[in-house]
Amino acid sequence: MSKFKLSLFALVAMAAVACVADPAMEGEGAKADLIPATKIINHSESASQGSLLLFVDEATAEAWTIDATRSGNAQLDAIASEIQLFSVEPLFNMDINGDAKRQFDMHRWFVVKFSDELNLETVAKQFAESSSIERVQYNTMLKRPKVQVIPASDEDLMTRAENDEPFNDPQLPLQWHYNNKGLQSIFAGSKEGEDIGAYGAWKYTTGNRDVVVAVVDEGVKYSHEDLKDNMWVNTAELNGTSGVDDDGNGYKDDIYGLNAVDLNGDITWDVPYYNSKGEYVGDSGHGTHVAGTIAAVNNNGIGVGGVAGGDGSGNGVRIMSIQIFDGGGSSGIDKCAKGVEYAADMGASILQNSWGYTDSGKQYTDETYMKACAAEYQAMKYFASKSNCAAMTGNVIIFAAGNNALDAADYPGAYNEFIAVTATGPDGYPTTYTNYKAGCNVAAPGGETIKAGANWSYKGNVYSTLPSETEGTDGKDYGYMAGTSMACPHVSGVAALVLSYALDNGITLTNTELYDILASSVRNIDDSLTGSVTRYNYYGSEYQFNLQPYKGNMGTGKLDATLAIMNLRGATCVPVIVGQEFAFRVGDFMGTNDINVTMVKDFVIPEDVKERLGITTDFFNNTIYLECAKAGIGVITVKYIAGGKNVGGGANTGGKLIEKEVVIISRENNDNGAWL
Repeated sequence: MSKFKLSLFALVAMAAVACVADPAMEGEGAKADLIPATKIINHSESASQGSLLLFVDEATAEAWTIDATRSGNAQLDAIASEIQLFSVEPLFNMDINGDAKRQFDMHRWFVVKFSDELNLETVAKQFAESSSIERVQYNTMLKRPKVQVIPASDEDLMTRAENDEPFNDPQLPLQWHYNNKGLQSIFAGSKEGEDIGAYGAWKYTTGNRDVVVAVVDEGVKYSHEDLKDNMWVNTAELNGTSGVDDDGNGYKDDIYGLNAVDLNGDITWDVPYYNSKGEYVGDSGHGTHVAGTIAAVNNNGIGVGGVAGGDGSGNGVRIMSIQIFDGGGSSGIDKCAKGVEYAADMGASILQNSWGYTDSGKQYTDETYMKACAAEYQAMKYFASKSNCAAMTGNVIIFAAGNNALDAADYPGAYNEFIAVTATGPDGYPTTYTNYKAGCNVAAPGGETIKAGANWSYKGNVYSTLPSETEGTDGKDYGYMAGTSMACPHVSGVAALVLSYALDNGITLTNTELYDILASSVRNIDDSLTGSVTRYNYYGSEYQFNLQPYKGNMGTGKLDATLAIMNLRGATCVPVIVGQEFAFRVGDFMGTNDINVTMVKDFVIPEDVKERLGITTDFFNNTIYLECAKAGIGVITVKYIAGGKNVGGGANTGGKLIEKEVVIISRENNDNGAWL
């Protein structure tokens, strides 16, 4: 498997606690004869009172599965009696895909509950004394920080798409992150082409219903006008009896996904909550915003578009909501792990995560993450092992890199078998908040806020769907957010487009190959990272943001959806700088430059491509001389004769006429290689 350090996090983060491993813990099969202190694999800060996660030996797992009151170990039973356990329950649902889960030792994880008046650390030490207990994990609670939500203005809602837009969604022009026209009215310094390249990719695919993306986040507003037609639906529950687990998966009424906080199907997105200081810390619409970027319905004449939202014919990818935050409540590690398990069991092939362990990139290595965050790690590995899309072996896991401006991505996303996303602004530069360097894999638009005169300007943030019922949205169903949380769903959306194209064209790949495509289908960012750019601090004061520390540290580059599709197709990509003549010779891009072929003058440039890029051409001495007046991406067809000067056929003996697609990538600055 390619060793991509992938990473996570986003505007939604976790408690600054989580997992700290003891170096004495040795691997997955930690032995019961380890001293008790080494069995406690994380620490108790921000942990749920009254519960622990226990990893037990095989005998105890079998006994507890049959009778939770009898472990078969007298010492452990005595401890349980002394503590007066309320319950002992398997962490994972072994009734579904149990054989596969046993391969990951998921059957050996249990959640024990007891009075929250007991000292949590004392109880943990008591369990660690038992020879039947191999690991004790505190049930860390996920913590959500403040998220700035900027509702759409009346002017925004009056936006109408121009005739040159690919779809009729009226507010699509506000989504610069799909097709950046360099409008200074959106962002001072905005550069044409600094986007995800969605418009080019949409010429080849817009989505496929058989691709399911699980959004692990706040609940997604499944009734939203721009999302409802692209929601994943559990038909057994939809057509079943309310209050009954109709499909036998352990959850009642899970029609659109799982509320992992309450362990039922009641997905919510508008639960208010205020802390002791009177500050609003309830639902923000974060999950709905993320979902819109991935799969808001395209071409429905409403609102916005999604990266993989289809073309209006019902072919968008589907969103499954895995809710880990609920008003003032949140999941513990146990319920988050259950949510990931649910996504795997119910058919998701992409796991979208805009959450993480705050500052964990500074606390962990891959090794310590695997050991100290063992329960959720097992759930993630199980998800990755499933093959829920017919076009792909395995599933993929994508995280946001984090918003603390640290030189390391947060875990779990920084783990080398996942992918982590850094954030850029409308000018193509790293954002002031993005994490970078260690564990980061690829960059995507996350948005940046600047000053416009005396006022803040938010149009350079990411524009997407919101739940109008949620406090702070001003009754609007659309609005702005910024963060690696917003960059991450762009990458999940591109991953969904790649799978959609593969499904539509009978292509199969592995999850490793999809990771490779995401990490290699990029445009250069490093050459622009010199000097500084003007940014604004929290108080609105101007300062110079130094770009040099980000050079070589934003991942492989800026992900481009069109390049990703071309990468899957095996097309040749040619970089062109706007206003500069480019000499195209087949040999420069196929094999060696002395390849024995003859170029054919009647190469094909579609009229829409010629107009969109402002292409002028000439042909001389086996070479196409090409110049683009505009930035953008277009596909042309070049023809060459393999073997001789003339094409064979009929009475002629000659070479074979070859036609090959070439992707012209026209940018203001461009130094990409040709083969992806």
